Amino acid sequence: MAQIELKSIHKAFGAVEVIKGVDLTITDNEFVIFVGPSGCGKSTLLRLISGLEEATDGAIIIDGEDVTGKPPAERELSMVFQSYALYPHKTVRENMGFALTVARMPRNDIAERVNRAADVLKLDALLDRRPKELSGGQRQRVAIGRAIVREPKAFLFDEPLSNLDAALRVEMRLEIAKLHRRLAATMVYVTHDQIEAMTLADKIVVLQAGRIEQVGVPIELYMRPANLFVAQFIGSPKMNVVDCSPTADGLTFPNGEAMVYDAPHDDARKVGIRPEHITLVPAGEGDITGKIDVIEQLGSDTFAYVDVDKVGLFTVRIVGHVELVEEATIGLRFDRDHIHLFDPQDNAIRS
Repeated sequence: MAQIELKSIHKAFGAVEVIKGVDLTITDNEFVIFVGPSGCGKSTLLRLISGLEEATDGAIIIDGEDVTGKPPAERELSMVFQSYALYPHKTVRENMGFALTVARMPRNDIAERVNRAADVLKLDALLDRRPKELSGGQRQRVAIGRAIVREPKAFLFDEPLSNLDAALRVEMRLEIAKLHRRLAATMVYVTHDQIEAMTLADKIVVLQAGRIEQVGVPIELYMRPANLFVAQFIGSPKMNVVDCSPTADGLTFPNGEAMVYDAPHDDARKVGIRPEHITLVPAGEGDITGKIDVIEQLGSDTFAYVDVDKVGLFTVRIVGHVELVEEATIGLRFDRDHIHLFDPQDNAIRS
């Protein structure tokens, strides 16, 4: 497979610069996922790697070779798009082998590659069907199979599961994870789905406004975000973040309540805490007091939305089924080992 290096990559459409100097190394056999809000540049960056877009400045290196000026066909990469784009009049076998047929590869070699890919993707029994006879998940597997038969240096995925319903997304997520393990392939994947990013990636790249905010393994980004943007973007439900002011022995909230906190906090202007790191306690016994606004019972989890006057709304996650009363006044106790502080520039304060 391949190592991919991006060196000071810039991309502008006219006067609008959408990629603003990206440096990144994707190592051989690594599964890297680009995440970020709509318009952050993640799909553009993937298209730059594939050659479907031309970089305004910088270099793209694949296995030590500068491919910046090369067309897509010469980069030996395969791309799987959000749309399946299967030929409706061709069978699964013909769809998967079409690119090889166009390249005039011998029929026996095409058949061998198609059969091998079909075995990996569990498509053996579907090879003679046409796309209209397949489910959405099966069609996406055919699209992935079409990429596999080309035996590329790396696979590029542009939100491949976004057209599927929730159950099929879970199924296909597991299939892609197993596929990466079987092929030991370099994969670069774009998604807006945090569950896909957290469960599939060896490394996550968080993008915002054409720049990289943080790169790291999923749990690192979740537990030690570099700044406020990453802290609130990674994690679902997102991190609770409220204003605070430092005091000699802790932090004060806008409503006048205070909490004792002995880690470095002199520059703190915002405090963050994830929903699962808050415990509900009787009023007056926690770090801050609020009123339960809404309760969501999911069976496996209970979510309580607690409104704290002059501070904001806190999301609290409790494992399992818990009986709570709306409008009840309740205390919130924060787990000191999982508090996140941010300075006036929204950068994380490391203890």
